[in-house]
Amino acid sequence: MKYGCIGEHLGHSFSKEIHNALAPYEYELCEIPRDKIDNFIEDRDFSAINVTIPYKETVIGHLDWISEKAKSIGAVNTVVNRDGKLFGYNTDHYGMTELIKKLGLDLKNKKVAILGTGGTSKTAFAVAYDLGAVKIIRVSRSGKDGAITYDELYKKHSDTEIIINTTPLGMYPNTDGVPIDLDKLGAVEGVIDAVYNPLRTRLVSKAIEKGIKAEGGLYMLVAQAVRASEIFLDTEYPIGTTDKIYKKMLSSKENIVLIGMPGSGKTTVGKILAETLDRPLIDTDELIMERTGKQISDIFSEVGESGFRDIEEEVIKEKVLPLGGVIIATGGGSILRDANVEALKQNGKLFFLDRPLESLIPTDDRPLASSADAIKKRYNERYGRYCEVSDIRINSNCTAVDTANDIIREFTK
Repeated sequence: MKYGCIGEHLGHSFSKEIHNALAPYEYELCEIPRDKIDNFIEDRDFSAINVTIPYKETVIGHLDWISEKAKSIGAVNTVVNRDGKLFGYNTDHYGMTELIKKLGLDLKNKKVAILGTGGTSKTAFAVAYDLGAVKIIRVSRSGKDGAITYDELYKKHSDTEIIINTTPLGMYPNTDGVPIDLDKLGAVEGVIDAVYNPLRTRLVSKAIEKGIKAEGGLYMLVAQAVRASEIFLDTEYPIGTTDKIYKKMLSSKENIVLIGMPGSGKTTVGKILAETLDRPLIDTDELIMERTGKQISDIFSEVGESGFRDIEEEVIKEKVLPLGGVIIATGGGSILRDANVEALKQNGKLFFLDRPLESLIPTDDRPLASSADAIKKRYNERYGRYCEVSDIRINSNCTAVDTANDIIREFTK
């Protein structure tokens, strides 16, 4: 391997795609067991590498030179082999700083809590310090090594203003994890989560729901990769490179999720979007029928709406949540459960196809919308919910092509 990223588990990594978009070198992902890492570094059979969990501290003892920033942090995520000598850097510091700036957070004179005590937490501490935080607290489950416990955070530091999560809680495939309860921290005005897969962890989603500025780690990942690549090649990329690559990555990873009433055109518009954007179309009702081997109407007849919603929730969590870069057409009632909304938002942007009641046509294959009266009842029950959970409302009282074009315009802004 000449260029690449080393770590213990890299199934979630986007680094290869980012570096391949930056430079012509071949960038590989290399998973290394803990008992093999020392030999790998000592063999020095690479040109330049990025280092991720759990080796950002492990590699330090093998290096011939460490930058002052990496030395002060105590964590290295970029190693360059120059004529057999290993040089270590920390580009995570740059990446996290750029993410905080992008989000418009001002850490000066703020109280910051850093969740986790690993290599990335050390970087976060340095970033918070450099950006002028007045008090910085490290938080862990054990409360060891100078950290406090989560209970102590809630009891003694409920006035914390900025949260930086450096734990893997919420990372794919264990996306249910939420490291803290924001309801117990009433002064929080900003949340940074170093996790980038999914695009929005439950922590980030919950913060946004509460009106708190929050973002996941994709921009940080891209920014640090740009800086690492500059070090790899001893070059300097044009201003705006990070934003350009970030927008490309976000667009390729984010799902377009169509929500709305039965008959609002989700499947038809989804097919047009899939063909236009060259993306797979996923229909949640079709996934449910594949799982059960039954028609939607038959499932309703056998287990009722509640039983159907249970199956729907399972399918969205297991089959839809992990997906990226696809078009998703949802069932009309899928957004009635918070768990489904959370799952769909983790990697998706929700578009509400807002079609007037008089334009919704009843059909026999929709158990809860098989008559005009049924559609009217559902419409009155759900309209507010569609508006509440959607990211963007699209007027779909037009042709399916026009609706699809409006969605593409909004999605690519």
